[in-house]
Amino acid sequence: MKHSLYAGAAMFALMAGSVQAEGELIHAVGEGSFDWEGFQAFADATDLSGESLTIFGPWLAGEGKSFENLVAYFDKATGASSSYVGSDSLEQQILIDAAAGSAPNLTVFPQPGLAANLAKQGYLTPLAEGSADWIKDNFAAGQSWVDLGTFENAEGTDGFYGFFFNVNVKSLVWYIPENFEDFGYEVPQTMEEFKALMDQMVEDGETPLCVGLASGGATGWPATDWVEDLMLRTQPPEVYDQWVSNEMKFDDPKVIAAIEEYGSFTRNDDYVVGNANDTAAIDFRDSPKGLFDSPPACMMHRQASFIPAYFPEGTELGADADFFYFPAYAEKDLGTPVLGAGTLFTVTNPNPASEAFMEFLKTPFAHEIMMAQDGFLTPHLGANPENYSNDTQRGQGEILTNATTFRFDGSDLMPGTVGAGTFWTGMVDYSSGAKDAATVASEIQSSWDAAK
Repeated sequence: MKHSLYAGAAMFALMAGSVQAEGELIHAVGEGSFDWEGFQAFADATDLSGESLTIFGPWLAGEGKSFENLVAYFDKATGASSSYVGSDSLEQQILIDAAAGSAPNLTVFPQPGLAANLAKQGYLTPLAEGSADWIKDNFAAGQSWVDLGTFENAEGTDGFYGFFFNVNVKSLVWYIPENFEDFGYEVPQTMEEFKALMDQMVEDGETPLCVGLASGGATGWPATDWVEDLMLRTQPPEVYDQWVSNEMKFDDPKVIAAIEEYGSFTRNDDYVVGNANDTAAIDFRDSPKGLFDSPPACMMHRQASFIPAYFPEGTELGADADFFYFPAYAEKDLGTPVLGAGTLFTVTNPNPASEAFMEFLKTPFAHEIMMAQDGFLTPHLGANPENYSNDTQRGQGEILTNATTFRFDGSDLMPGTVGAGTFWTGMVDYSSGAKDAATVASEIQSSWDAAK
């Protein structure tokens, strides 16, 4: 489009909520120092007048609205006519649509497993040449993101199919700053310091950790996150990959050691609230509440970025409660690995608009507009972190951009009967003291063998 988008802002106000001019308040998405020059450059280079774009994804309600705001910017820049449809049954519907030849232009998958399956069936189109190199250069831990978006096609040849956009972080420890201040505790920078801090807390008569694993039919999943985080902190990332793919068996000594390392934190009565055998009976949603007791029942809680939803009403993040990175072992020299999850864009029905939208996602502007709306994190090194909607998001974003390795939640990548079955139940058996780590790992491997 040849006209200036700054001059055309009044028209865009009808679409995305009162855009006044470059850098001014955008009511629909928040306030920030957006890369308007990059946005204008993309617009000047991209004319999609008369083109349409359909996008299918998992975002509903507020998340869906946030993404629709971004789509409105794309349409204004290019002249395209785009539509987004969100669904909580995406996994089933996209298989039907792809098989029928009626897939949307772009599909956003909530995890890479299903995308890999569709690539194998020939339903995905590789991203433009050079996209993988761009990710390596512009995303923190770029090779990790390339690996996660690389799948085999129907001929067994690897291609780059998945562009991750919106990530969450699991490698977090939550605490109450006032409690730390009262006891003179410092946020640990290494796992060695973290363990020393727990011992100091015990010496002071305090309990370091609140742990809860109960989640109805999904009971045990919080323990799998612990083990995955500890695999990344005790083994190189390629070993983690071998474990998740079962190239390395689940009952390998490296895996057993990670389970036992998890037990060193949570199977110790001195370290956890109550009886260490009872963590599987404590609902994960209730487990952080001990942080807020007076006096505190526990000092720390390891859990993902979503857990503040279960903090007491009125809790102000950054003041009443805060977090730090679940640290790595200095002595193991494995960098700063981060465990998490995220959504990835794929091309399921290519057209000029789909290719242009994937290019749009490379711009810092696209990430910054989403950053200004709560609930979005990005590893894009070019996006200005000042655009995050609050300090909590900004802090988690910094953990992501400081990562040397990112790995997807391992249980989500395993076969369902394992990752959402025997891994969960096995960790309950281990956490309750019913079985040792070696027995649990052997039983999980047997279930994996049976699923092949």
